[in-house]
This record gives sequence, structure tokens and C-alpha cells, in this order.
Amino acid sequence: MERVALNKDLSFSRIIYGMWRVADDADTSPSHVEAKIQAALDQGITTFDQADIYGGYTAEAIMGGALKANPALRARMEIVSKCDIVVDAGRHAGASVKHYDTSKAHINASVDASLADMGTEHIDLLLIHRPDPFMDHHETGAALDAVVASGKVGAIGVSNFKPWDWELLQSTMTNTLVTNQIEISLAEISPFTNGDLAFHQRIGTHLMAWSPLGGGSLMTGQGAVAKAMDKVAADQGVDRAAVAVAFLLAHPAKILPVMGTNNIDRIKGISDALKVKMDRQTWFKLYEAALGCEVA
Repeated sequence: MERVALNKDLSFSRIIYGMWRVADDADTSPSHVEAKIQAALDQGITTFDQADIYGGYTAEAIMGGALKANPALRARMEIVSKCDIVVDAGRHAGASVKHYDTSKAHINASVDASLADMGTEHIDLLLIHRPDPFMDHHETGAALDAVVASGKVGAIGVSNFKPWDWELLQSTMTNTLVTNQIEISLAEISPFTNGDLAFHQRIGTHLMAWSPLGGGSLMTGQGAVAKAMDKVAADQGVDRAAVAVAFLLAHPAKILPVMGTNNIDRIKGISDALKVKMDRQTWFKLYEAALGCEVA
């Protein structure tokens, strides 16, 4: 599988396995989680996306169960995690309001908890999960630089940031932000024209795309987008998921889709997207269906 360099020291598999639903599976045993990880690795998918909040602050520990049972797995993986969302659950039980916390104390505590839960000494990439309207960018930037200097984190990125949020945080940091994870799919095409994608293309950073299947709606929906996907899928012997992901992979910005499923057979089929031939006209047929009209 193709790899994408985020900086000189860090590269990711072009498709990323997202573990935000791992706690929802009826079977969260270390052996079953290891089977999911192995199914991804067998395809060359080496990058795994986590967050402290996933599963009510339990998903990292569930993945950690597999890594602790088979420590050799960790050397074959890149781990992404996120922090700053606080809700009344798990270690933040009692929080009176859902909020964001980008303080030094919270970042340090979150990183330490993530490392302990996952049974690792190093997070390859840490993302600030949501823009914090109460952020002291000087404090946050310094805290993020410090966790890199400590060796606990390899690189820093963000999630759901607009260009101005990115520039504010970057303005106080020594380390260069390496990615922004945002929602992009045939169900959410606004980043192609609202400046989000253009900004990152201009500065040369690769976007990670969460919910590339539109939260599952692209698999079950009907209408113009479904018909357009089904036509490509039938012509090329794949399913809708492969077409939806190939739509993102084809873009010259080298978007990295984050795919999440608990079904091992579906995990094994994630790389089918690489089989899809997506020329410019095919891409625009799908884009036109998502847009709801032909381009101007």
C-alpha cells in the first residue's frame, strides 16, 4: 500500500483504520481486537486512529489489551490519538458540561492516560480533537511542543480545525503541525470548495478524512449519489465503500481516509478501494451527483 509522508520522520499508510467504534463491539477481548489489527496490517494498513474520548474513554484501553497481549504488534503500527474533549464519562465522570480543554494540565494528563491505556511509551501523532474557543494558544502551543520534546509524542496535528484555527495554534509552536482530520466524503463535499482543502494543498499538508462513508449513509442511501456509486461499483467489480473511498484517494491532495468498522470481513475488504480506476470524468460524475447539479 502507498505510504504518505507527513514529515521527514513520520509516514502513514494511505488508508487508516479508525477505532472509534471498537468499544461498541459485543466482543472486546484482546484476541478479537488483535484479529482486527492483523486484518488491517495484512493489507498494509499500518496506521490506527484513536482518541481519548472514544467509547467513553474506554477505546484506547480496549486496543491496549491487544497490544499488551502481543507486544510485537506495536512495532508494526503508527498510532494516532486525540485529546481536549471532556464529557461526563469515564475518568471525567462528574463534568457538569461538555467542553474542550486545551490547557497544559489537561494535555499532559490526557497523553499520560492514553499511553497507560494503550500500553505504549509513544504516540506517533497527537491531534487536538476540536477547536477550543477558550484556548490560550501560547499555553497550548508550548504544551504540545513539550510533549514532543519529552518523547511521549512524535508529531502534532489537529482535527476539525478551520484555516484560521490552524494558523493561530501554529503561530506559537516550534513544531510544525502535520495534518488536519476533517469530515470529507461524497456526503460532505464542502471542503472541496470552502477553502479547507485549498488551504492545506497550498501549505503542503495532507488531510485525514473522517467518516469517508458518510457515517454509513453512503452504503445504505438511495438517490443520485447511490446510483452514481453503484454504476462505478458494477463496472469495476467492487462495492459502494470502495468507490466512496477511491473518490477521496484519487484527489491530488493525497487525502488519507479513516475507515472504521468492527466487522472483520469488512476490514479485510478496505483495500478494495485501491482497485478502483478513478479518472477525472468518473470523479466528476460522482461529484456532480453529490453536488445535486452539474458544475457551473
